[in-house]
Amino acid sequence: MEHAHTYRGVLAGSLDVSISRKDFLKASLACAACAFVTPTLAKSKGLFRGSSPSAGNLTKHKALNYTKLKGKMVHCDLCPRGCIVPDGGRGYCRVRENDGGDYYLVVYGRPCTAHVDPIEKKPFYHYLPGTSAFSLATAGCNMCCKFCQNWQISQPKPEELESFALSPQECVSSAKGAGCPTIALTYTEPIVYYEYTLDIAKASPAANIGTVMVSAGYIKTKPLEDLLGHLSAIKIDLKSFSDDYYRKVCDTTLAPVLDTLKTIKASGVWLEIVNLVLPTLNDSDSEHRQMFEWVIKNLGDSVPVHLTRFHPMYQMRNLPPTPKSTLQRLHKLAKDVGLKFPYIGNVPGDPASNTYCPQCGKLLIRRRGFAIHNVGIVNSRCKFCGKPIPGKWSLKQAQQEKVKVG
Repeated sequence: MEHAHTYRGVLAGSLDVSISRKDFLKASLACAACAFVTPTLAKSKGLFRGSSPSAGNLTKHKALNYTKLKGKMVHCDLCPRGCIVPDGGRGYCRVRENDGGDYYLVVYGRPCTAHVDPIEKKPFYHYLPGTSAFSLATAGCNMCCKFCQNWQISQPKPEELESFALSPQECVSSAKGAGCPTIALTYTEPIVYYEYTLDIAKASPAANIGTVMVSAGYIKTKPLEDLLGHLSAIKIDLKSFSDDYYRKVCDTTLAPVLDTLKTIKASGVWLEIVNLVLPTLNDSDSEHRQMFEWVIKNLGDSVPVHLTRFHPMYQMRNLPPTPKSTLQRLHKLAKDVGLKFPYIGNVPGDPASNTYCPQCGKLLIRRRGFAIHNVGIVNSRCKFCGKPIPGKWSLKQAQQEKVKVG
């Protein structure tokens, strides 16, 4: 999961724009130097079309995907937890509440953080590289990962956080005003604020803006299918290929996430996968071989898979950062098994963060931090050998393919 509390954005222009070495290095250094942008500061600069931040303000928006039970109880049908919630109670995610036998989302239109990020930060490497994304999140999550990078906003109750009012239409207006071709629902878990996610995704096409979701993929098939027709791309955190790991480290299970990945693949929505590699916990060759083979069999060999470096965080401060050698070993294994676009993440400057043509091996996109330099993709093909390179490389292509899916 990407970190919500630092803004490291660098806009490298459109994919077909080259930059000088001097500007390239300057942009790379800027990635590490940009300061945190709070919603208040951003609004004062005219970025957000919503209200000023305030603490404790909740909404009451009628939820989708639930079943009424006897005694004013409800059964939540959104995620595989299937919470049975008594009157006055909330689900595991803390943002969906039973009021008198009806279920409500209490954070609709109340993001607790918002930034303009490079799309590479999500990370998306094959979706509009070099562009920016208007990125936001509300409180809440339906997992409790012990390594969560954004636990300060994913784990508290929403009334414990400062938030500000931003309707779906205001979100689209904010993205357009910021010059962002994409809105990203990210940082926490967009599934738990499903109705807000869905309405933003429905509102964005009128402004020629795409919507992407950064998620752990713990959702039931029906609500996922209802959402997919309105999304431009999805990044899924495949946290491990071990159900035991999911249970012990994330308080959830693996199988529904695999079902989500297969459903996304069948829909045609652009998909990228991140696997955060934790030393001693999910860094074995045997587990990753199984993962890579499953991905190739069920999703294809061209799905980008990001092997990302872990840094000590939240309840996992006892572990060291992932050794680069571990990531390099697993990256080589991914290529040996047959994945065409494996990447190493959170290691700025590593050659494995670049995109190479799987046919001729030529460098196509060079990355330094969040700055990119396209050297070899023209009209979605390798300019050296003509090989089609899967992804969404232009706004026009992204819009056309979204129409096909929807």
